[in-house]
Amino acid sequence: MSHGPLDEDAVESYREAGAVLVEAMNEAREMVEPGRTHLEVAEWTEDFVREQGAGLAFPVNISVDPEASHATPSRDDETEFGEEMVCLDVGVHVDGYIADAAVTVDHTGTPELVEAAEMALEAALDEAGPGVEVGVVGQAIEDVIRGYGYTPVLNLSGHGVERYDAHTGPTVPNRGVDRSVELEPGQAVAIEPFATDGRGKVGEGTDEEIFEQQGSASVRDRRARQALEEIEGFDDLPFAARWLETDRAEMALRRLKQANAIKGYPVLKEDDDALVSQAEHTLLVTEDGVEVTTAGIHGFDD
Repeated sequence: MSHGPLDEDAVESYREAGAVLVEAMNEAREMVEPGRTHLEVAEWTEDFVREQGAGLAFPVNISVDPEASHATPSRDDETEFGEEMVCLDVGVHVDGYIADAAVTVDHTGTPELVEAAEMALEAALDEAGPGVEVGVVGQAIEDVIRGYGYTPVLNLSGHGVERYDAHTGPTVPNRGVDRSVELEPGQAVAIEPFATDGRGKVGEGTDEEIFEQQGSASVRDRRARQALEEIEGFDDLPFAARWLETDRAEMALRRLKQANAIKGYPVLKEDDDALVSQAEHTLLVTEDGVEVTTAGIHGFDD
């Protein structure tokens, strides 16, 4: 798919989404400390985004230790942060135009693993631009992470973000590949290196709290129909089970999944004894370079 230059309204919406995200992230990351709950941080961040008049591109992801993605608290989750490595991934949209960024907060005493992902992101942003192959960007990521003595998570990657779609092409690998597509002016792209002291591959866990509508299947169950009406208000973007007000929402979600009306996103995780760090920015590819819409996250890129 060929991209032309973005119109000024779209660019402004991407920038606004980035500005709201940065403000939310700068507060939320300070809240990630032992004794606070995952639910408190997720709900504070999501409420803040809504109060700014923006929308959530996906539920706040709070991934701990071997977890890399798709972890968000359940409605009655009382889990507290401990001496852990915590990846905080936030997505914001304004009029459907998305900003996606992530930081890692370390309470394990392994700051080099966090730095590996952050420096890999910096190297990727230095490399990125119109006409640059995504495999070259991936090579920059891999070189930095391996230079720290860690492994990139090879089966996770960066991605395009289009209007009301948080995961589109192009795919930006976290390793070097020989033949790949070029970045084009007009694309919005989230680049997200993951570094690990594990084997460099995530698999699906059993927990599933994030879902997305797939279609408008006909369901007979009253609660499932009620839930589907609520879900249709999420603009086909991922949502958290805890966002639903439907009575016995978990059962309704199971029925909707059986009817193929929604799909779930299981938590993605490394081996149990591994740690994973993540760093992510969203950028716009312009005619002469890139503009990072999520720049300004404290302690990360200042």
